[in-house]
Amino acid sequence: MALTRDSCRTVFRQIAQRSYADWPTYESSRLFDRSSLPGVESDVRLVAEPWFQHNDHEGVDQFVHAVPLAYVQLDAHDRYAGSTSYEMETLFRLFLLKECYGWNHETALIEYLTKHLELCERIGLELVPDQSTLWRSWHHRFTTELQDTVETAARTILIKAQNAGVTVPHEPERQSRRHGTEEAEIDSDD
Repeated sequence: MALTRDSCRTVFRQIAQRSYADWPTYESSRLFDRSSLPGVESDVRLVAEPWFQHNDHEGVDQFVHAVPLAYVQLDAHDRYAGSTSYEMETLFRLFLLKECYGWNHETALIEYLTKHLELCERIGLELVPDQSTLWRSWHHRFTTELQDTVETAARTILIKAQNAGVTVPHEPERQSRRHGTEEAEIDSDD
């Protein structure tokens, strides 16, 4: 089904009405600020469950497009100092999509975006980036911590979608690739 303003509003209203959840995480604790990557991970975890339980929200593409990042200061994790062609929020969404699909290389992401130009528009892309731009962005522009956050957020999205009965692009890994540790907070029993 199509993503609508009303369907998004329903999900976010549901989150706001929870007595046990403060969202966004940045406003709930002095432990996090707007550049806090654990705050991003927490917010993705908090939003993903009701998102995928809502009947209108079926695929991970819609979530990647709609996950609220406007309040996050990703520039604190940007290794580039000069002007760039792509905003960090846009790149974060692109790499989140790449991780959700389990693609090992940027080429698969580019092929997918080329076939889904409406997704590019929603993410804010005028043109599909080239492979070398995406490779440099991931390997040189994103900090290791931001890469870890993208990977953790993607696993969370896949697990929450799977738990809600939504078809996922690939089986989510239950361990961090970088650290080989279990991610207890996103366990499928959560």
